[in-house]
Amino acid sequence: MRLKFIHIISALQIALSLPVYGQTDQDPPVSPVLNLVTVNQETGNSELSWSLSPSSDVSGYVVYSFINGEGYALDTLFNPNITTYIRYGSGSSYFSESFVVAALDSSGNISPLSNALHTIFINAEIDTCGKKIDITWNSYSSFPRVVLSYTILFSTNGTNFTEAGEVSSEKKNLTLEDFTIDVQYCFIVRANLAGGYISGSNKTCLLTKMQRPPQWINADYSKVTPDKNILLSFSIDPSSEVTSFSLERKTGLSGLFQQVAQFNDITGSVLYSDVKPDISKIHYYRLSAVNNCNKPIIYSNIASNIVLSMQRSENDINLIWNPYKEWMGSISSYKLYVNTGSSFEERLSIPPGDTSVTFSYADLMYEVSGREVCFLIKAFEASNPYNIDGESQSSQVCTAATETITVPNIFTPDNNLINDFFKPVLSFTPTDYKLIITDLLRRTIFETIDSNTEWDGTNNGNQLPEGVYLWYMNVTTPSGKNISRTGTVTIIFNR
Repeated sequence: MRLKFIHIISALQIALSLPVYGQTDQDPPVSPVLNLVTVNQETGNSELSWSLSPSSDVSGYVVYSFINGEGYALDTLFNPNITTYIRYGSGSSYFSESFVVAALDSSGNISPLSNALHTIFINAEIDTCGKKIDITWNSYSSFPRVVLSYTILFSTNGTNFTEAGEVSSEKKNLTLEDFTIDVQYCFIVRANLAGGYISGSNKTCLLTKMQRPPQWINADYSKVTPDKNILLSFSIDPSSEVTSFSLERKTGLSGLFQQVAQFNDITGSVLYSDVKPDISKIHYYRLSAVNNCNKPIIYSNIASNIVLSMQRSENDINLIWNPYKEWMGSISSYKLYVNTGSSFEERLSIPPGDTSVTFSYADLMYEVSGREVCFLIKAFEASNPYNIDGESQSSQVCTAATETITVPNIFTPDNNLINDFFKPVLSFTPTDYKLIITDLLRRTIFETIDSNTEWDGTNNGNQLPEGVYLWYMNVTTPSGKNISRTGTVTIIFNR
């Protein structure tokens, strides 16, 4: 239906431009035969030639672009004897174009479309690994003239074209087995047709420049994420022309590197997450640039995850980790981060030669507001030759929070700065807290819901006498335990 619509529009447009003499002729002329379509290699224009329609009443010809079985009018030529046409602005340098023609009579009738012919589109690709050039093209139609063979020609740096080879009409490719580096090669294909006719392709050119491999690949870091993946980052020499890379991993020093991922069309950097590895083991990673033979041509430095382990006695916590391996720069320091209930915060800077640290749980127990205390180590790089100083993060280790309550039974509020206040000692930060002090008659003399508030031995600002007082405490721990306790505390004044 679309083809008919195009014919009708074209016919109406042509008919309106022609004089009318008597009764309108409705018989279309006989179709011409499209003999040849070729490409002018210098201009890139498509050139068509056809045989005249044998009909007596022919006023001209209509040239169509032929796409998916449908004709799209390009031009109307009001000359009954014209047999050639140049398609200016042709796309034949980028793809194969197909054409048909039709004859037009004085009444505006258009013949059926002729046979279709298309241009030959040639493409050449360099295989730097095999040091060869692969040349391919689409076949030319064997009607109305039979294709006898194809001749492939080439030139170098603008010299005259010479023959690279001739193949049978069934073939659509040729391989140039060797070439000179850093030379511009241009290629054309000629379909040799019966009767001595030739249909030429577009001209395609390429520079035989080998891919420039990266001069360096930097393993930026290896970080263990909270969901126990290992996140890896690599930076690549930006001047590299190689875009294929392979990531390899081995476990332990005695393991063998094996490919875990391959990347194509990569420039500048690679970010990769190794999903669910055994983070209790040390894994080593390296990235290689891969040539056209799928062989590595340069490796990055090695990145490794940091495995952190913990040994805890009653109060002492000992953290041990493996040294980070191996930045192009040097390790400037390790830093210890502690999460006592809300988020990790930097706690301690550790010299780069150390891989262990010991500290007391008592130093942080008053900050604990969660069910456990967690630790991680970060390593920091310095003096990287490419100014990409890395930062690596270890796995996390955690220990259950110690939930102890100690209540003194005596204090001396005599303002000598020694034991002047009374307060229960908690090894954690409670989620709920209440403390009430009464005299022996159960009259409330002090009350607070702040675990940091101390009692100074007064009631409404008045100093209370020596003696025994009652206390009541209700606490909810970070682990969710609800603890209620009562007891006595004695006020004594030093004389």
